Amino acid sequence: MEFRLLFISSVSACFELEGESPYYAKAPYCVSLDGEELPDAFETNVFSLFGLEPDREYTVDIGGFSLTVRTMPETACLNVRDFGAKAAWTDDTRAIQAAIHACPPGGRVKIPAGKYLTGPLVLGDGITIELDEGAVLLASANPDDYPVWPGEAPSHGGVVQVSSWEGEPQKCHQSFISAWNKKDIIITGRGILNGNANSGAWWDDPKSKKIGRPRMLFLNKCENVLLHGLTVRNSPSWNLHPFFSKHIGFYDIIVEAPADSPNTDGCNPESCDGVDIIGARFSVGDDAVAIKSGKLYMGAKYKTPANAHVIRNCLMEFAHGGVVLGSEMSGGVTNLTVSQCLFRGTDRGLRIKTRRGRGKDGIIDGIVFENIRMERVLTPLVINMFYFCDPDGKSDYAQSKTALPIDERTPYIGRFTFRNMECTDCEYAAGFFYGLPERPIDSITIENVRFHMASGAVSGLPAMMCDIEPHNRRGLVFNNVREVILSGVTFAGVDGDEVEANNVERRQIL
Repeated sequence: MEFRLLFISSVSACFELEGESPYYAKAPYCVSLDGEELPDAFETNVFSLFGLEPDREYTVDIGGFSLTVRTMPETACLNVRDFGAKAAWTDDTRAIQAAIHACPPGGRVKIPAGKYLTGPLVLGDGITIELDEGAVLLASANPDDYPVWPGEAPSHGGVVQVSSWEGEPQKCHQSFISAWNKKDIIITGRGILNGNANSGAWWDDPKSKKIGRPRMLFLNKCENVLLHGLTVRNSPSWNLHPFFSKHIGFYDIIVEAPADSPNTDGCNPESCDGVDIIGARFSVGDDAVAIKSGKLYMGAKYKTPANAHVIRNCLMEFAHGGVVLGSEMSGGVTNLTVSQCLFRGTDRGLRIKTRRGRGKDGIIDGIVFENIRMERVLTPLVINMFYFCDPDGKSDYAQSKTALPIDERTPYIGRFTFRNMECTDCEYAAGFFYGLPERPIDSITIENVRFHMASGAVSGLPAMMCDIEPHNRRGLVFNNVREVILSGVTFAGVDGDEVEANNVERRQIL
């Protein structure tokens, strides 16, 4: 059984099986480390090893296929207990922050088993944070422990972005773990980051809050940051939020929040370049992964697209959308690949949402989804250019189905490819695609995809837009699309036409 190294630190490593099966391996398998078989079998395509020693060579074997790897050297190991952390329901913020400040580049801050109550923590350059199995960083539930930061601050000749809320520079409470203009950071281990929002008031009446809630992890203009192995749960709002950052990796992590928790998106990279989300499992109260690049002000000012992201071997459960683009995408989204993912019980599977007003730089193009399985997803495929959220989302301008002039506010959706997918027990529709009449979706290719509709399916709206009727067991519905290419697409249980097309310039069914 062939596999490859994804990531290695001084004390841990992450590997990925070769193959095309979504998330789970075809059969459980055993791993040997230096000739000794590990006690537990693995079931997923991504697996990790922990408790390794720094600067040491290891041989990893699965069924006769071996890789020899070497862990990274390190300059120091600082135990937070030596800095006064008690893990005894006292405030351990100062002790843990002191260990982080004292850690030299190339060093490791070790957090042993125990429950550490802390306020916000700030990371530094070149360090590894290791949370042992049984270690919990438990966020304070007191809002007074989270300073309010401005969205922007003045700088010589302009402004600098400090914080962000839903695509705009807005005041926000400091996030639980943050870094600004830092690089070469690793957070690894089988420990838990617990935002503790279920114990406070962060989730209560969220629309009344005038200041953005904390994220669990906020990375502003950072580079080479990796999160590996951890469980992240109960964030006050978005869980993982890289912002204008480069080369970010999320490997073999679990992100959890109650299904009714507001805005608890799993991972929302915003205007980032090169984000890997591999081997992750999401079960949250909003979108599992949402790729973003800001609203109109940010997109027009910085023109920084979300670019070159890879989402692979992930499991998305009980989220609004499995993988979502937008709706804050005014800087554009380019070169995204989503593959070998499993979606279970999400409202929508692969979901693109935008609208008039996102701007001419809001270009979504070069998007590929392949080798994906969906189970009990209400509508597997959705592209919606009439997304109605935000205060002006239901305005006549945003929702008019009459062609309007193309101007600097008009977004663009380009080429999409969906291939090698199986979607079972769908309810509303197999797919719903609705472009702007003045700027249709450019091209949709669907290859080797099977849609099976659920018996006893309920009716509902396949997309968040005005003036559409509830759907039930509909096939592929296209409105305002320049080109549709279907090849090897099969349906079971569709009521009515399997393919419905309105204002489609070119349609090819093979």
